[in-house]
Amino acid sequence: MATPRESLPRYLQLMWGIDVGTRRGPKPKLTVGDIGAAAAAIADADGLAAVSMKAVADRLGVTSMSLYRYVESKDDVYELMVDEGYGLPPAGLFDDADEWRTRIAAWSMGVAGRLRAHPWLTELPMLRPPAGPKTLRWTDAGIAAFNGTAFPDGQRLSTLLLISGFLRNHVRMSAELGAFDPDRPSSADHYGVVLADVIDAENYPNLRRAVAAEYLDDDGEDFYDDELRYGLDLILDGIATRIAAHR
Repeated sequence: MATPRESLPRYLQLMWGIDVGTRRGPKPKLTVGDIGAAAAAIADADGLAAVSMKAVADRLGVTSMSLYRYVESKDDVYELMVDEGYGLPPAGLFDDADEWRTRIAAWSMGVAGRLRAHPWLTELPMLRPPAGPKTLRWTDAGIAAFNGTAFPDGQRLSTLLLISGFLRNHVRMSAELGAFDPDRPSSADHYGVVLADVIDAENYPNLRRAVAAEYLDDDGEDFYDDELRYGLDLILDGIATRIAAHR
């Protein structure tokens, strides 16, 4: 009967340096880190759709078949890309912060920064919970952000899931709206112009009032920053209420 370690997918065994003593043959020429880095570089340059086993193999100077010594499918490559894209949390992410809200805000902005640097992270199918050593360091740091509170660990994990979902959605939506492309007019701007022209106070009184307040007049970059901070503050207000209930 296979042990729990032996039943792990091959790519996870290699990511974590687990030696189950079941592989024979010549010493591997690559590491799973090499594969993840190559796939991430392709996605950075040409988008997620450009990532294929052949493209990764060509970049590494090997045959496509040789990659199957390390991974079983492109889904495994996606998992390696996630770990590569997030990387390790920066040293001192929130070392100087004494208050949980400041710490989790710093954590959240750090995650958002990684997603923005690699927008394809928001496009990857979430087939499995990320289990690479680098991404789990982010999770560990997020749990630590609540130290000094009575917030239970289980609820800390659920809270990180909530925040991560918001960040992932916001970065993806901003990218799709053109907020990060200086050569493309932001769709958020266009939306505001369209609404101002087509809605009337009789049929859309509430929306008309919101448009008149110039809420939609920000450019793409402002949209990304303003909505990120507003959404995060709203979530943290709710978390503060939950934490207070555990005092």
